[in-house]
Amino acid sequence: MDVSLTRSGLKRSSRIENYSGCCLPLNMTESKILALKYRPQEFKDLLGQEVMVRTILNAIKFDRVPNAYLLTGMRGVGKTTTARLIAKALNCLKNNSQIKDCDPKKPCSSCSEINDSRHIDVLEMDAASKTGIDDVRELIESSKYSPTNAKFKIFIIDEVHMLSKQAFNGLLKTLEEPPPSLKFIMATTEVRKIPITILSRCQRFDLKRIDKEILLKHLKNISLKEGGNISESALKILVSASEGSMRDGISLLDKALILQSVNEKKQIDDEMVRQMLGLANKTKIIELFKEILTGQKEKALSILDEMLEDGLDANYFLNDFLDIIHLFSTNLSLGKINKNILISDAEKELINNYAKNLDMNDVGLFWQLTIKTIEDMKVLSNESIALQMFVMQLIHLKGINNEDSKDFENQLDNKNFEIKKKVEFQNEDQLKNKSKEQLKSTNQIKAEPLKDPSKAKGQNLFEINSFDEIINLAKKEKEVELNFDLERNVRLVSFKHGKIEISFNEKLNKNFIKLLTEKLLNWTGNRWVISFTQKSGQMTSHEKKIDNKNKKISETFKTNLNKDFLSEFPDAKIFDVLEDGNE
Repeated sequence: MDVSLTRSGLKRSSRIENYSGCCLPLNMTESKILALKYRPQEFKDLLGQEVMVRTILNAIKFDRVPNAYLLTGMRGVGKTTTARLIAKALNCLKNNSQIKDCDPKKPCSSCSEINDSRHIDVLEMDAASKTGIDDVRELIESSKYSPTNAKFKIFIIDEVHMLSKQAFNGLLKTLEEPPPSLKFIMATTEVRKIPITILSRCQRFDLKRIDKEILLKHLKNISLKEGGNISESALKILVSASEGSMRDGISLLDKALILQSVNEKKQIDDEMVRQMLGLANKTKIIELFKEILTGQKEKALSILDEMLEDGLDANYFLNDFLDIIHLFSTNLSLGKINKNILISDAEKELINNYAKNLDMNDVGLFWQLTIKTIEDMKVLSNESIALQMFVMQLIHLKGINNEDSKDFENQLDNKNFEIKKKVEFQNEDQLKNKSKEQLKSTNQIKAEPLKDPSKAKGQNLFEINSFDEIINLAKKEKEVELNFDLERNVRLVSFKHGKIEISFNEKLNKNFIKLLTEKLLNWTGNRWVISFTQKSGQMTSHEKKIDNKNKKISETFKTNLNKDFLSEFPDAKIFDVLEDGNE
């Protein structure tokens, strides 16, 4: 490649390069790739970003353009497109009063050159491949030269978060005090990786995901212009799969149109699109969900096998399953689903009917297990077996008693739970039978009884008549962890023989219930019921000790002995008061 140094100081070549160094077509609108063909050429064509567009255009209109723009957002929402549109608006001959008309059909020379990526004063740099301080130093050197034939010299830096620390530091001074004719436009998907010193020197715009209705309407228009024959239900699946990314949506539509070109008379329906993307039929997933709720193992596994034979992708299936769980949750919380455009009326009716056999506890457990299965899929090689186990676990999970299946560890992490929960412990045979029905991956509150209860007969049993006796006994038996929680993290609400009602703070050990019930069984030979409540309860034992200590210090402070002592030693302070005989 021939390289020469131009008047502007930029090293340019005889071939036009885009971010990755690949040659761009000279006319984007003639490209057969739909994502490039329908790339916005004006700000009014940029969908879903109206607030940002209005702000940028007003800044240009009133000549209040910042030194640097920072465009952030997920993939395919228009960051690079917006950067080029800003460059075109800043250097357009119409905005600079040199010509009267400039539009996409008949652009001015400046806009045309920017469209073709050959404008000598607009340099595009891919920070993913040019990450070092040497690349930034080249930019800084070239920034000293004035624009050749435009109002502004503009540097567009894509994936700017990939720059090294030294490269970012090299940009600081130039970003803060650039020449009047120099502007930076940076784009990134990982804004958190950019140093705060860079962020503070830029005007930041967060490009949001494209609304589903806007994206659906845009895909319809493109399909009509391209002569496509695609059903609306199929387009809705493409919209859902694109996850708010305009580029992904148009690329998937391009793929569907290519599929249609094999048989132009046949309409592309939702089933063909699902097969193309490896997606499961949502109606089938809802039917599978129904069989899980009713405990029909054979029917549930049969439906799963049918979907696997159709080329089901496990990750897509699990994410679709999360969507279905969310729809059921919405139905339970807010009533019937009516406004979701991505599911059919028949699917809405199925969800509304099947939700009657479900409650929010089941929804929460199903959601947690699905998330865990998605994580497990990263290490499993056989997807079919993993999905079959997932379905069987869901069926067993539905039968778990909701009271016993509350996750105690989550209660400790989230104080805003609704309690009054009782942890009741049954005999050894009942515990064994119940544990077989419960998932090993779910942390349950359960007490393990003595492996051989007959051994307790030979032990010395204690009679416990107060909560303080439990604390003293734990201290005597050297149960350090249990004694610490009893003294500092537990507040007594009520105490009866065989039954204790308490409240606790967020520092309580998650194994506290298991440990306390085991020890009470060993010490007394009887099972105790532990109840939690939101009532404040008494002070903890540790708080009582501190309170008594403060009262003694206060009383001692008022005595004549203390006054006489302070008269001799005015800087002295009382830290503790000991009874006679204590050291």
